[in-house]
Amino acid sequence: MRTAYGLTSLVLALQVMALQALASCSEGAAPAASSEPAEAVARVRVLFSAEGVTGSLAEGVADLATGRPVSIDDPVRVASISKLVTAIGVMRLVEAGVLQLDQDVSEVLGWRLRHPGFPDTPITLRLILSHRSGVTDAAGYGSPFDSPIRDRLMDPMVWDQQHPPGAYFRYANLNYPVAATVMEAATGERFDQLMDRLVLAPLGLPACFNWAMCRPETAARAVVLYSHAREPLADDNRGGQPSCPVTPAKDGGCDLSVLRPGQNGGAFAPQGGLRISAAGLSVIGRMLLNGGELNGTRILTPASVDQLFSPLWIFDGRNGETYDATTSEPGGALFCRYGLGAQTLATPSALCADDPFADQRERVGHPGEAYGLVSGLWLDRDAGTGVAYFITGADLTRMGEVSAFYAAEEGLLKDSQR
Repeated sequence: MRTAYGLTSLVLALQVMALQALASCSEGAAPAASSEPAEAVARVRVLFSAEGVTGSLAEGVADLATGRPVSIDDPVRVASISKLVTAIGVMRLVEAGVLQLDQDVSEVLGWRLRHPGFPDTPITLRLILSHRSGVTDAAGYGSPFDSPIRDRLMDPMVWDQQHPPGAYFRYANLNYPVAATVMEAATGERFDQLMDRLVLAPLGLPACFNWAMCRPETAARAVVLYSHAREPLADDNRGGQPSCPVTPAKDGGCDLSVLRPGQNGGAFAPQGGLRISAAGLSVIGRMLLNGGELNGTRILTPASVDQLFSPLWIFDGRNGETYDATTSEPGGALFCRYGLGAQTLATPSALCADDPFADQRERVGHPGEAYGLVSGLWLDRDAGTGVAYFITGADLTRMGEVSAFYAAEEGLLKDSQR
């Protein structure tokens, strides 16, 4: 959800200026001018086509404590872009015949999952991945890694009381721990290990969900996430791996050997816990632009890529919660079209403000926001191009001028079009 938080710290203005002196940047032969470089700790962007990287920018630092310059190869918690990558993993299992998008997930979980107000309506992966399952985040979505997700889903607060499954779009992080639990139950594999096998390792990506599968040297290069007041909020790894890569168990322990696949797929944060570099995101983007294949390795069929990006929900003014940008002009809805873990931008409707590029071109992908970071992976499939980016320590009190995205994002994306 795009909520504005973080306060500008005037006391640290000199520190911000120092960051810019340390910044490194590149964009072809000459980097584009920074719109508001002092507004963030780090700004990273990779432009790419189906064939490869076409330009990059890395500006600021990955870690304020050490002054380490950020690079396009540094892993960062990319927030909700993780949902798109999780959906890619689901589609791999669908192609293998292990899962079905329209099957009642109760049959896979081994227990009955139902909206308590609409017990006759089956809940499917198609509904879960498109945020139309009736699940909400009202009761939270994080929990100790050894807490069964079934217990969370028994809480009536979890469910949208007004709408049956399939009738209403309500963006909810909890949908993706449910999807991950279904994946684990179907395969008997831990979610992070499963995603490494299905997606990350075949593409040669040094990436992971919640650090456990990343090598120590990868974790040592983590981008620390900061508020705009320069407070560390996540991944302050201090040059090593975190002592516990997940939310500790109920007793405070971190023995992952007690985690049973199919009990709590949310342990490795399928909704937002992917650690991957901007360069790594560009690899995923190139694979998708190439119809599911990259460098001789096929991840998905072209038909599955089309399924990911085909909108299953289109905002009509009444059928969903869309996160209106109420503090920006002209305002309007952030979410207007959504598929399987993927958003479609630039909806031609006066209700919508989902065009941060301000060019009315249709793009598909996903935005991210958490712990002072904003991020995005967006593909122009017609042009065969894409952009992956993240910004840390951004001013999230300033909304964009032309969209429901943040001003910091609009500036970075406008620069990418020059």
